[in-house]
Amino acid sequence: MQSLLTSEEKQLLLEIGREAVVASVTDGKKTPRTVTQANLLAKRGCFVCIKINGALRGCIGNFTADIPLFQQVQEMAAAAATRDPRFYPMKPSDLNDFELEISVLSPLQSISSPDTIKVGLHGIYIEKNFSRGVLLPQVAVEQGWDRETFLRQTCLKAGLHENSWMEGAAISVFTAEVFS
Repeated sequence: MQSLLTSEEKQLLLEIGREAVVASVTDGKKTPRTVTQANLLAKRGCFVCIKINGALRGCIGNFTADIPLFQQVQEMAAAAATRDPRFYPMKPSDLNDFELEISVLSPLQSISSPDTIKVGLHGIYIEKNFSRGVLLPQVAVEQGWDRETFLRQTCLKAGLHENSWMEGAAISVFTAEVFS
């Protein structure tokens, strides 16, 4: 996938995300930012993942945004640090050695056949009844999954039976520009 962000813009988003994590864990005060780059002012969805020693420590995001990307990164970074229900809120001692990974998302695209999913390119969003789950494109690559395993794991993450993707679930895909 062609990069939409420059290396300087990616670096700035990582700095903004790190500042938001530290602020949310310590004093709670956001660092005010003046951002002028059009790419960072665009309203785009993103996920921010925090890792400590290579292990996931928090990951939260939105597919849509009504605020500029740089503010979305701030909010998702703070949420990943303090509000991911899978983990306790980060403590000051967790700030010593954490890594950020930002995924800037394309819009969701509904698909009619799971055969169109390309592992390594697409992330998956599955919805059925009141359950929904998402896995970012890099997860399948990191885990060495094929398409079917990726679909099953997304169903399990949604709290569904692993084969729900074959039984009337709505499936959408998206791409992500991932950097850390």
